[in-house]
Amino acid sequence: MAVRDLSSGDTLMKILTVAAVFAAALAAAKDVYADSGLDALFKREQSTLNAVPTGRLNNFFNFSRSDKKSKPTEVKYTKAWLDSVPVAKGGDNFACLAEALYFEARGETVKGQFAVAEVIMNRVKSSQFPNSLCAVINQGTGRKYQCQFTYTCDGHKEVIREKTAFERVSKVARLVMDGATTGITDGATYYHTTAVRPRWSKSFTKTARIGVHLFYRDDRFRTALNN
Repeated sequence: MAVRDLSSGDTLMKILTVAAVFAAALAAAKDVYADSGLDALFKREQSTLNAVPTGRLNNFFNFSRSDKKSKPTEVKYTKAWLDSVPVAKGGDNFACLAEALYFEARGETVKGQFAVAEVIMNRVKSSQFPNSLCAVINQGTGRKYQCQFTYTCDGHKEVIREKTAFERVSKVARLVMDGATTGITDGATYYHTTAVRPRWSKSFTKTARIGVHLFYRDDRFRTALNN
């Protein structure tokens, strides 16, 4: 009994038949689509959607707007402006910076407090120092007068007694951490008061004098601010 070969001609015929049926179905659907006026209906719906504000559509569909860049905070160096800023809160690094500003700069002007905060942030961004606020501030702590910030190793207990002053420097800390950079120290990573003249000051580039503090940059190292 002969066996029928279906490997070529019959297979091709089936493929052509299926393609013809599919093409006919598409043509019929196109006719129905045009006759029923769906084309005009879809165009009207599209026009209506275009008229809806983008914000409403985003809210309706819960689209994220995280890609929109927020406007940087405009810093004003006055106590009145600082008092208008919301109460500051944060974690460990925030607490470290707020405490440092209280003991290092609470008697300074608002601009001077921002300058000291900027130096500390510059240190975090520099390869010369640790990469967190708490680590930078407590560097050398435990060796009397061998630390980077004297209040952490002078042998005296840190007690915050001036509530208003602490609230203000806390706001400065929060603003700087949130990106309110001012560039007023020109990349400085060191400072000292005008009452002293440390030997290291001769080795660095003096960048600014703000209040009772002089600011310096070590040009052997670069921070993210002056790269």
